[in-house]
Amino acid sequence: MDNFIAIDVETANNQRSSICAIGAVKVRDGVICDRRYSLVRPEPDWYSWHCTRVHGLTDDDTWNAPSFGTIWKEWEDWMENLPLVAHNAAFDESCIRAACRIYGLEEPEEAFGCTLQAARRSIPRGMCASKSLDTLCQFFGIPLLQHHNAMDDAEACAKLAVILL
Repeated sequence: MDNFIAIDVETANNQRSSICAIGAVKVRDGVICDRRYSLVRPEPDWYSWHCTRVHGLTDDDTWNAPSFGTIWKEWEDWMENLPLVAHNAAFDESCIRAACRIYGLEEPEEAFGCTLQAARRSIPRGMCASKSLDTLCQFFGIPLLQHHNAMDDAEACAKLAVILL
């Protein structure tokens, strides 16, 4: 896969629609060519202690941020209907689909590609301590500046996808 969008979301609470940050990295011919990032006003708009502990975001960060609906519409042309890829895509895909339903937006047509599943298929057991994003980045020598920052995770996912997909 040479042309795709690697995407990552962070959520504010246990509701899949509660996206509070989104990062996306466009890859053309196997090379990162563009990036997008935005904080998002979550829906529903509240933060669980557990989620804040993971990504560090709070209501103070997103109270004035645009909604997912606004961002998704703004990014639509930029995404060019390219395939979407995520690490542990089941999570990111379910969040994006839930948020699309909340805002009455068309959901992505295709299932997301998944670097976690690709790693599980291609890296023999015992060769890599786990298949988590941060462990795989360390294994492949990919810099991951701030794990659970949507932009940094999307970029790391893009680099993994170029290797694994």
